[in-house]
Amino acid sequence: MSIQLKRIYDSVSENDGRRVLVDGMWPRGVKKAHVELDDWYKSVAPSRDLRRWFGHDRDRWETFRERYRAELDGSDNEDLDALREIVAREDKITLLFAARDTECNHAVVLKDWLEDAA
Repeated sequence: MSIQLKRIYDSVSENDGRRVLVDGMWPRGVKKAHVELDDWYKSVAPSRDLRRWFGHDRDRWETFRERYRAELDGSDNEDLDALREIVAREDKITLLFAARDTECNHAVVLKDWLEDAA
């Protein structure tokens, strides 16, 4: 199993494997017809309150990581279950996100959480 992270605005690659959008909202400026996407699991994104509180403020990053992991741990979410099944059976999966910050965003936390759960 290999999980990669990639901005949805980046080019598609043969190495992407299964491409899964993990944002709660459709990314700005992206036309659905032009995206090679296998799945969109919007309910695996952080809660609206947590996302707004974080606001991509790097000073809040560690607390955001903890709170989002707690949401994932406590979740009874069909999309999250489906994503875990995909991770278990696919060789390659790319989690797609729209955030500009490639180091401090929810997809980074989700990737770590999925790897820990595997």
